Amino acid sequence: MILLQVNQLSKYFGAELILSNIKLEVQTRDRIALVGRNGAGKSTLLKMIAGHLSFDSGEIIKPKNVEIGYLAQNTGLESSLSIWDEMLTVFKDLQDQEATLRELESQMSKPAVIENPDRFDKILKEYDQLQYNFKENGGYQFEADIRSVLHGLNFHDFDYSTKISTLSGGQKTRLALAKLLLTTPDILILDEPTNHLDIETLSWLEQYLQGYKGAVLIVSHDRYFLDKVVTQVYEISRNHILRFTGNYSAYLDEKAANYERDMKQYEKQQDEIAKLETFIEKNLARASTTKRAQSRRKTLEKLDRLDRPDGNEKSASFGFDIIKQTGNDVMKVRDLSIGYKDQTVSKNITFSMNRGDAIALVGPNGVGKSTLLKTIIDKLPQHAGSIQFGSNVMIGYYDQEQAELNSNKKVINELWDDFALTPEKDIRTVLGNFLFSGDDVLKIVNSLSGGEKARLALSKLMMEKPNVLICSYIR
Repeated sequence: MILLQVNQLSKYFGAELILSNIKLEVQTRDRIALVGRNGAGKSTLLKMIAGHLSFDSGEIIKPKNVEIGYLAQNTGLESSLSIWDEMLTVFKDLQDQEATLRELESQMSKPAVIENPDRFDKILKEYDQLQYNFKENGGYQFEADIRSVLHGLNFHDFDYSTKISTLSGGQKTRLALAKLLLTTPDILILDEPTNHLDIETLSWLEQYLQGYKGAVLIVSHDRYFLDKVVTQVYEISRNHILRFTGNYSAYLDEKAANYERDMKQYEKQQDEIAKLETFIEKNLARASTTKRAQSRRKTLEKLDRLDRPDGNEKSASFGFDIIKQTGNDVMKVRDLSIGYKDQTVSKNITFSMNRGDAIALVGPNGVGKSTLLKTIIDKLPQHAGSIQFGSNVMIGYYDQEQAELNSNKKVINELWDDFALTPEKDIRTVLGNFLFSGDDVLKIVNSLSGGEKARLALSKLMMEKPNVLICSYIR
């Protein structure tokens, strides 16, 4: 069954064309990945399909009874309720039905009803039908479903009476995902759902989506996740879209094979064109061969010329220089305790870092990985212990959420204001290396996509020339 059709969709932001002639179809049980470079329009397309953003031309066709559930990037669940009470709001209809069942049970136990067979039979029939509907709609299962999803998304150690307002941003994001999964829409649209998920939780989500009864449409940069979940890929490139069958690895193989095939056909035709042009040039003026030359000129004029196949789109090009070298000892952490305000998240942390080390910090959600990084860069106070830095240490920090890039500045000013002594042409060169060219540098930072903000944050980090890089969840 076709759940959704996107036909000839186009979208402009001002005078800039973002998407053109987009065609996409979603059927029951489809597992679709939407891929493309940062800023290509993936999130924009998801928002239009979900009804959160208008489009300029084309159409989106969806049967009235088809429900769409959409989770945007880094969407945190904001609520004054507890974890459990917020999850229960998904099943309000079932709770109302259950309350009605209890009311009918109460009525049937009253002597006045028992002594009136007709009234009792009427209530009993209503009760039987309502109980059947309640069971069919999962009335005896929904509390177990809530516990299962919360457990899978790593809330098994939580007190479900905890207020959501007291949770971290990552925990709120996972709760937003949990609530959406519990609604079980016909089409589940997820924009970067693997953010804030550890390996165990990611594995659970892979299995959940594999068995999901509806269709799934995903944007993700996690190729291993896509390999496990999706069965078809739509690539957005140069404002257009192209469909591939198979998982992400199959898409890469097919794309490479298509490019090689198309390039061979193009080069073969170019050779033929060159031979025809050479023959025409040499023989057109000769009386003995002019007819053959004219015939081949007509052949050349009628030829359906192939366009040179497009290769991969331009990628960001950059490297990290340093102002000065550190000493051999970069950092020593001893008996460190970390946390927020009066709450300690982790303690007794001890490690050393030397020049040339490349260290990965791994662990389940909630153990304090991001908290440790923020403590090292002095964004959070340490609760106990010590952090000692070696000589000439200059730390550069890349934040997974680009939390500080939400200004109303233009892109060029966001960078130039921090490096005011750098000539404008050098600022533009740096931005060009991160794919901000032409009028792109005049965009407002708040209007950038998540991928564009990530590139801008990296451009600032490169300009700082730190000799120690600390990156929070970079892929």
